[in-house]
Amino acid sequence: MRARKLAILLAAAALTSTTLAATAAPAGAAGPCGSGYSRVGVYNIGIEKYGYRTGILEVYYSSATGKNCALTYGDGPYANTTSWKGVVISRGDGSGKDSDAGNYQYYAGPVYVSAAGQCIDVEGISPSWTSVKLDNVHCG
Repeated sequence: MRARKLAILLAAAALTSTTLAATAAPAGAAGPCGSGYSRVGVYNIGIEKYGYRTGILEVYYSSATGKNCALTYGDGPYANTTSWKGVVISRGDGSGKDSDAGNYQYYAGPVYVSAAGQCIDVEGISPSWTSVKLDNVHCG
């Protein structure tokens, strides 16, 4: 029974994430980071603290440029509402840091770091002041 509930929850989260990414902002046909970027990670913010998602951190990569890109969307009660959102990205050694934070309707970012052949650190902060921080991820 637990496995079935988990499968249903994961399917719902994937559908919500896909819907959010498709309708979240007028970022243009090229995607929120520009042309040539592929999404390599989607991370929930706020679930552990509140039991529901308050934000979403998305990470993209361009093999043509060797750059990573990140954005933080509001979700749940903060979806498509003007509220404080933040995002930070850097190389795994802490260099090349880029950040964005403020009151945005759709998302904070995009922020970029050149990290071909390296790992990155990335953090998304939702309007509820909860965050997800990932160190030394998306290596390559």
